[in-house]
Amino acid sequence: MKLRLVILSALALAAACRKQESAQPAAGAAAARDTAISVADSFRTPESVLYDSVMDTYIVSNINGAPTGKDDNGFLSRVSPSGRTVELKWVDGASPTVTLNAPKGMAIKGDTLFVADIDEVRLFDRTSGAPLGSRPVRGATFLNDVAVGSDGTLYVTDTGLRPDFTASGTDAVYRFDGQGRPVAVARGTELGQPNGIWATPNALVVVAWNGDVYYLSAQGQRTPLPKPPHGQLDGVVQQFNGPVIVSSWADSSLQALDPGAAAWRPLLTGLASPADIGYDSRRDRVLIPLFQLNRIVIRPLR
Repeated sequence: MKLRLVILSALALAAACRKQESAQPAAGAAAARDTAISVADSFRTPESVLYDSVMDTYIVSNINGAPTGKDDNGFLSRVSPSGRTVELKWVDGASPTVTLNAPKGMAIKGDTLFVADIDEVRLFDRTSGAPLGSRPVRGATFLNDVAVGSDGTLYVTDTGLRPDFTASGTDAVYRFDGQGRPVAVARGTELGQPNGIWATPNALVVVAWNGDVYYLSAQGQRTPLPKPPHGQLDGVVQQFNGPVIVSSWADSSLQALDPGAAAWRPLLTGLASPADIGYDSRRDRVLIPLFQLNRIVIRPLR
């Protein structure tokens, strides 16, 4: 999705995103570890998978069309940890009461699910899926991933893309103030087209399409992390007290950076179009949407 990338690569960037209720794996989680589960159940351009620890379910955002198309046909699915699709169109843009165009990254705060949708963050009830309004981000062109900080602050990335996938120059990371208004934490093309975002107790971890990974403080200060061997980075999660994990379209892999390490190590390979990954903290699993294959993969990390 950088200027001059082929359309196939451009679509990669639509993945944006994880999701973010990181918590310590529950006691007995080791017993729940299992073999990989691959789910292909009528998904349509799955962009992100989020673990809802309260409902104990996986939420899948489906773009179902162009990543920048305001066509109101996006939908959210719910999948059980066993891999069974509980409800394919749990939240459906086709409903007269719902607006959902091209849903990407998601996060949960309290009883509210937040979903990035082009130039707005949409709000839904985490239990019923009922719409609760939206938070427009004026000037944004490609809102991509969402995270909730340890203090409850909501953040969203703008990858900075136009509908033709050329660079718009609107690269930014926003936070929402107490009145729900977006405020730029950092802005500018030096952010490298920020895609996935993950909240740690002290800072945000941001992965950019250009291959950069960095910490971002609440004041907008960047601290670079080692650069992964391949770019076209999409999603990011962090295992509890463990490595930062990113997805790369460039080599169809997940890469891991262990605490204190100077270099990344391959974690999983052979994953075509891995988009905005999620983390099941109860079972210590990584949740991988395969954007172009209309499939998600559920993989134990140990």
